[in-house]
Amino acid sequence: MFHAKTDADVHADRWEVHTAAEEIVSCLIGKIRLYLRPELAGQQEKEVRLVAGTAAIVPRGLWYHIELDVPSNIMAVTLPRGSRLEMRTGAWKPRPARSHPAPSSTAAPHPPSARPRAGS
Repeated sequence: MFHAKTDADVHADRWEVHTAAEEIVSCLIGKIRLYLRPELAGQQEKEVRLVAGTAAIVPRGLWYHIELDVPSNIMAVTLPRGSRLEMRTGAWKPRPARSHPAPSSTAAPHPPSARPRAGS
């Protein structure tokens, strides 16, 4: 578990991947956005909004990054081996956490899967 005050605290300028296992990302306090990198060129990132008390599972091998809506406490659980970071390209710039509430219509009250898996 860690407390993140700004996007820099969650390495929002980098993609992260875990090849040895899925990762559970839980927002304990605050509001965060989890961005999943598309697997095919030309597709858009998938955004998963997490509010306090919700979590998402990032499938093994799927690149992602986190951005904050407000300072937040985050818990992430995965195996450390096989983890890699990669700089994001494009027009990303650090921005301060929002002070106004973000729409929560996409937040789920139960832990959502970040991506459906075939055969489960």
